[in-house]
Amino acid sequence: MTVQTSPICVAALYKFAPIGSPPELRAELQGVCDAAGLKGTLLVAPEGINGTLAGDQSAIDTLLEHLRAKPEFADLEVKFSGADEMPFYRMKVRLKREIVTMGQPNIDPTASVGQYVSPQDWNALISDPDTIMIDTRNDYETAVGTFSGAIDPELATFRDFPAWFRAERERLLGEGKAPKVAMFCTGGIRCEKSTAFLKSEGVEDVFHLKGGILKYLENVPEDESLWEGECFVFDQRVTVKHGLETGSYDLCHACRRPISAEDKASPQFEEGVQCAACYDERTDEQRERYRERQRQEEKAAQAGEAHLGAEQKPKK
Repeated sequence: MTVQTSPICVAALYKFAPIGSPPELRAELQGVCDAAGLKGTLLVAPEGINGTLAGDQSAIDTLLEHLRAKPEFADLEVKFSGADEMPFYRMKVRLKREIVTMGQPNIDPTASVGQYVSPQDWNALISDPDTIMIDTRNDYETAVGTFSGAIDPELATFRDFPAWFRAERERLLGEGKAPKVAMFCTGGIRCEKSTAFLKSEGVEDVFHLKGGILKYLENVPEDESLWEGECFVFDQRVTVKHGLETGSYDLCHACRRPISAEDKASPQFEEGVQCAACYDERTDEQRERYRERQRQEEKAAQAGEAHLGAEQKPKK
């Protein structure tokens, strides 16, 4: 059972496991989530499940008890945090080809992955001069925070990681004794695949942060932390800080990039329409559509309603 002091419990979970009939599991979980009053997104694919959901504690516990009753999810691990307001607008259980898209069909994280490193042991590993550390997240995520000394591949999407590594392998690993490779992501799921990919490429000393950045920020005291900045999350909180407290960033509802107070001070920023980062990426027609959406959201907010068009569709 979870223990949360905030009114809303947020649960991030994933599990790589063979799913015999994804459509049947999707329908089953949609029913359980709807009956419990949960909101969020849950992905179901032949390789497993992945999602973030929110609701009161009893609703979260109902779903977890249902999942853990299945042998393939008996050891399901979940990362919990709290929110003062519901961070999602609706509940969606979706079918996908992959629960995190890498586009490498021969990679199987249930067969071979890197070595897990607990948050408590992570600092020692990444402080070792014989270790290189790679942030496997997307560029808009690394822009708001990362570990000190991490290599940023500047990925537009996770699908770009294999090509990036192959292109940079010689520079990263060099000649002679190869360094240890430590990788991390938000919750651990991308590292399951990225470490499996490196193992398939013949890299032996591969490690990843168990539970991801979220577990690290939850368990490692701020005065001992090597994390710098905030951590982007795929819900209305946008970012979290140490202790998983809600961060200081908002979201540009045109491009879905995180924006700071300084970003909003830019003359190119317009609430709900554009930020400096996407100013040159949108047409006048798109901007007018965004303005109309923003007007509808403001109208709904004044009426005390949630405008469904405001639901986040974050980039992966």
